[in-house]
Amino acid sequence: MNVIKYPPAAEWPSLQQRPELDVTALFDTVKTVLAAVRSEGDAAVRRFGEQFDKVRVDGLQVTPEEIREAEQALPEDLKQAIRTAQSHIETFHASQRPVMRKVETLPGVTCWQKAVAIEKVGLYIPGGTAPLFSTVLMLAVPARIAGCGEIVLCTPPDRAGNVHPAILFAAQTAGVSKIFKVGGIQAIAAMTYGTETVPRVYKIFGPGNQYVMAAKQWVSLSDVAIDMPAGPSEVAIIADETAHPAFIASDFLSQAEHGADSQSILLTVSERLAEEVTREIERQSAVLPRRSFIEKSLANSRIIVLKDDAEIMAFVNRYAPEHLIIQTADCAAKAERIVNAGSVFLGAYTPESAGDYASGTNHTLPTKGYAKMYSGVNLDSFIKKITFQEITGDGLRKLGATIEIMAAHEQLDAHKNAVSVRLATL
Repeated sequence: MNVIKYPPAAEWPSLQQRPELDVTALFDTVKTVLAAVRSEGDAAVRRFGEQFDKVRVDGLQVTPEEIREAEQALPEDLKQAIRTAQSHIETFHASQRPVMRKVETLPGVTCWQKAVAIEKVGLYIPGGTAPLFSTVLMLAVPARIAGCGEIVLCTPPDRAGNVHPAILFAAQTAGVSKIFKVGGIQAIAAMTYGTETVPRVYKIFGPGNQYVMAAKQWVSLSDVAIDMPAGPSEVAIIADETAHPAFIASDFLSQAEHGADSQSILLTVSERLAEEVTREIERQSAVLPRRSFIEKSLANSRIIVLKDDAEIMAFVNRYAPEHLIIQTADCAAKAERIVNAGSVFLGAYTPESAGDYASGTNHTLPTKGYAKMYSGVNLDSFIKKITFQEITGDGLRKLGATIEIMAAHEQLDAHKNAVSVRLATL
C-alpha cells in the first residue's frame, strides 16, 4: 500500500491525479458506430452486438414472458431486498419534488416556474463483470417519480442472448417502460437517434465502459442530453484515531473492487492509523473474490498522512471526491466544511455501500473532480423548468420605461418598440 507522509501542498496535485483515460482516442470507432446505427437502425444494432458482444439477438426488446421468467428465477430474499431498496430510494427522491410559487416582482408583474418531466429518458445499465441492477433502481425510480412518460432501458445480453434476471426484476419493480437487449456504443446510438425498435430519447443516464462514456460525450455535443461526464469510481476517507481500522479498510476495498481503474484515498493525521489500515487492507483483500481488480485499483490508491485538519479539509475539497466517508470524532463539524463532494457518509456505521444500494440516496455521482460543478443524479435530473410571466396594463406602465431604456442602449429598437406600442394604447 502506497503511504505518503506529510507531503507539501505543492505535491498535492500529483497525489490527486486519477487514472487517466483519453476517450478522444475512441471517437473514430464511436463515430463509425453512431453513423451506422443512425442510417441502418436495428440492422446495425444487431451487427455491432454480434461484433462487440459476441451475441446475435433477433428480438431486441425484452418480452413480458422473459420478465415473468426472471421474477421466478430470482431467490425471494433478493427480490425482497430490491423491493426494500426501491422503497427507500422512492421515499428520499419523492421528498425532492419542487415547490413552485408565483412571485409578483412589482405590482402587475407576476412570474413563476413550472416543473415538467422530461418526456423520454434512456437508461444504460452495464451487464459485464457485475450486473448493476442497483443502478436500475437509482435511475428508474426518480424518473418515474418525476413523471417521465417513457423510460427506456438498454443493457447488453449475455452470450445466450439473455438479460440478467435481477436487472429485469428491478426494471419491472421501478417502472421501466421498455427494456432492450442492446449494449455498448450501439445502445447509446439507438437511444439517441431511434431505430425501428428502440425509441429515441431526450436524455441518457447511466454508467458504462470507456466506449459507452465516449459515445455519451460525443452525442451530447449536438443530439441528446446526458446525466454528467464520468470517469472511474472513487472514494476519499477522512479518519482519525477514533476510527476502526477494519471499517476503514473495508470501505477502501469496497471501492477498489469496482474496477481496475478505481481509486481509494485515506486522509489522516495519525501515522498509527495509517499503519493499522495498511495491515487490514492486506488481510481483507487476500480473501476477496475480485482480488485481481482490487490489486490493480490499489496501485492507483494511497494513504496520505497530513499534519492537521486544516490540510485535510483543503486537500479533500480540492480533490472533490465522488464518495466521501468521514469517520472522526467530529464528523458532523467536518461535514459542514465540505464544499466539493458527490455524496458524504458520516460516522463509523455508514459505509459507502449503504448509499450504493439501499439507504435512499442516489449512487450515480460525479467523478474525476466534477463534484466541483455537478450534482449527483436526483429528481431534478429528470425535470426541466419552464418560466411563465403575466403583466397587466398597470404593470407594463410601471416596468415599461426600464425595458425601453435598456433596449435602446443595446440598440435593439424593435425590442423597445414592442413595449412602446403597447404603452401608447394605455
